[in-house]
Amino acid sequence: MNGRISGLYAVTPDSADTPALLASVEEALAGGARLVQYRNKSATAALRLVQGRALLALCRKNRVPLIVNDHLELAVALDADGLHLGAEDGPAAAARERLGPAKLLGVSCYDRIDLALEAERQGADYVAFGSFHASGVKPGALRAPLALLHEARQRLARPVVAIGGITLDNAPPLVAAGADSVAVISALFGAGDVQHAARRFSALFSKRDQTTVQA
Repeated sequence: MNGRISGLYAVTPDSADTPALLASVEEALAGGARLVQYRNKSATAALRLVQGRALLALCRKNRVPLIVNDHLELAVALDADGLHLGAEDGPAAAARERLGPAKLLGVSCYDRIDLALEAERQGADYVAFGSFHASGVKPGALRAPLALLHEARQRLARPVVAIGGITLDNAPPLVAAGADSVAVISALFGAGDVQHAARRFSALFSKRDQTTVQA
């Protein structure tokens, strides 16, 4: 299961235009996105259900996990592949019990290794740190230092996702520091060519994997 947490993690932007959202996600998948997170902070519950079902069908067709952001009940209703929790979304252990062992569970740990260790203890499949850079999506987010990725690689057994303001220019140091995955919204879905941007993000991990094999 943990091997599924790698490469480009495409996180959807807020959008009420379901066909346009699906088209953009399809482009990201064609460019190599390895995971998709459905995140729509402005949607109604009814719209989330419609968009979640459509995205799940698309992700299943492409054999890529669909992770639901925040909403445990939605993840259960959809039979989505997993759930991502933030600080206000309840304990990981309760979500793990509700989801069962087969679903992916991710937890945002911001700039704190102690939260990551506790999330791992409670059954998280991966942890996310950030914001590593200024984010237009979360302008007031806590900033995490690059050194946190090095520490996480030493102390955690779970994959690590880097989040927050990640672009093609600032992603390489995060990948080099040990991030298993980078979660991207604006630099991916705000790109003129989503598929091309996805390919470039994905290539960062291909290059690292090739270097590791050669070493």
